[in-house]
Amino acid sequence: MNSVRGLLAASVTSIQDSCFVYPACQKCFSRLILDSRRFNCLKCGCIGEAKDASYRYRLSLKIADTHDLFGITVFGSCLDPFFGVTAENLQRCIQDFNQLSGEANTDASPGVLVQAVEICFIGKRFIFGV
Repeated sequence: MNSVRGLLAASVTSIQDSCFVYPACQKCFSRLILDSRRFNCLKCGCIGEAKDASYRYRLSLKIADTHDLFGITVFGSCLDPFFGVTAENLQRCIQDFNQLSGEANTDASPGVLVQAVEICFIGKRFIFGV
């Protein structure tokens, strides 16, 4: 893996995925495999009760600087200020909203949330650590 890091000033041109949170392993941050009662991390082997799964932000963006277009994914608690809550709390809100509205996929982000994220990010310029 390349260890060179830098900063990139770029504008967000689009949101690439409407799934903004994911169940994350507390040890390695990989996506957990959830079933109705248990979770399992395929990367490090961590297992536990599904109700104890932690969630983490994942925002997949298309960004542009003055010369190029890039795909970038922003992870973790740096997104807390933009969403106003932790990923755990946002996931609870999404599940509650979907349950009340009768949505079959209890992890799907409501359309109003997707619109709010688009308004907050698209067309705005940010400095990304890459």
